Amino acid sequence: MPLIRPITDLRNTNRISKICHKSKEPVFITKNGYRDLVVMSMETYERQMALVEVYKKLV
Repeated sequence: MPLIRPITDLRNTNRISKICHKSKEPVFITKNGYRDLVVMSMETYERQMALVEVYKKLV
């Protein structure tokens, strides 16, 4: 299940960082109830980019 947080949660960067590292998934940030940003740990980002490279080789 995706993690969704309001943009005001970005005020507490340490908390968001912990959430990203613990979940190992992207965290979706909403602004006024609408999707706005995606935040993720570097580990998650690198894993996502590795998957992109694998998919590119399959095409």
